[in-house]
Amino acid sequence: MHLRYSLKTAVTGLRTNKSRSALTILGIVIGITAIILVMSVSSGARNLILGEINSLGSATIRIAPGKETEGPSALTNLFTDSLKVRDYEALQKKNNVPNLEKIMPVVLVPGGNTEFEGKTYNGQTFGSSEVMTEMMDLKIGQGNFFDETDVRQLANVVVIGDKVKNELFGESDALNQKIKIKGKNFRIVGIFEPTGSSIFFNVDDVAVIPYTTAQTYLTGTNYFNEMIVRATTEDLVDETVQNITATLRETHGIDNPENDDFSIVTQKDLAKRVGTVTAALAALLSAVAAISLIVGGVGIMNIMLVSVTERTREIGLRKALGATYRDILRQFLFESVLLTVIGGIVGIILGALFSFLTAKVLSISFGLNWQFALPISSVLLGIGVSAVVGLIFGLYPARKAARKSPIEALRFE
Repeated sequence: MHLRYSLKTAVTGLRTNKSRSALTILGIVIGITAIILVMSVSSGARNLILGEINSLGSATIRIAPGKETEGPSALTNLFTDSLKVRDYEALQKKNNVPNLEKIMPVVLVPGGNTEFEGKTYNGQTFGSSEVMTEMMDLKIGQGNFFDETDVRQLANVVVIGDKVKNELFGESDALNQKIKIKGKNFRIVGIFEPTGSSIFFNVDDVAVIPYTTAQTYLTGTNYFNEMIVRATTEDLVDETVQNITATLRETHGIDNPENDDFSIVTQKDLAKRVGTVTAALAALLSAVAAISLIVGGVGIMNIMLVSVTERTREIGLRKALGATYRDILRQFLFESVLLTVIGGIVGIILGALFSFLTAKVLSISFGLNWQFALPISSVLLGIGVSAVVGLIFGLYPARKAARKSPIEALRFE
């Protein structure tokens, strides 16, 4: 029996029992859909995060307080007091870090809700310097960002996000109005353009004040929660990191690198970490989704075993007409593989559709620049896995059918 005839016979067998065939492939469809969806969403998330990272420029360097750690302990480092004003001033000196173009300190203000005439908005407040808009490529929709004089004079000025303005003032003009942050009055000098979320913060939700004002009047601290540095060029990032490290060790009196009480992360390092985390998460979720494929494979094996029993007389007749052990084995294997491959194709189509809808929902609901992504590897994986599942779980029923004696099969009632 030629392969073409075996394939034709397998297709005829599946068409004869359409309802059973459709129910059989359902488990495979669900499993492949889940895998495609997980891989697509993971790829979209990775592209979004890397896009946000790259938007800051490849010459950007982050200096964080405390030793370099991962996990929940990394969050506690934000409130370690190892980055002081003396460090900020030392890094600004050209003889210490010749290739430093700009530096921006960050002071977080816990509980820094904004208030206006009895209305309160639970946003995020932090202090920064006059170079923030340049370093983070932020646009001012109304008014202006505060300047170096405001920072030096500890001015009570604030720049707010578009959502903060709408929640507190509605359609009214907010410029030069005064809002309260932790009980202190601040004059609004600027409003950011509607920007949406980034991996760092939601620009529409923030209130930004001079870091000197934040430290003196709101937090009562003399340290920074982090500092962002930009090197003059991407090629000089490594050299700049070395100079920053040497300067901070000098100001902190550190001789042994193991005693560093700060950590430095470049955009390259951050991108690598993001890639590792998203890949690991995608693998984990795909493994969970693969369980449904195993369940679907077991279902196919059960249905094929029932099919072998129901078609015993058919098998006996084929053998009586000259079909060999290999012909029967090949026919039932083809049926099993066809079921899973069809399920895989349907799963890929549904997975791509759900992934596209998910990307649209995330973009609209959260204001993210989430792009639909369907890695070719996920499509190949879907087809390959479904074919392998059909082959593995169809082998036993096919062998059982092929081993039937033609005489006993013809006597079967």
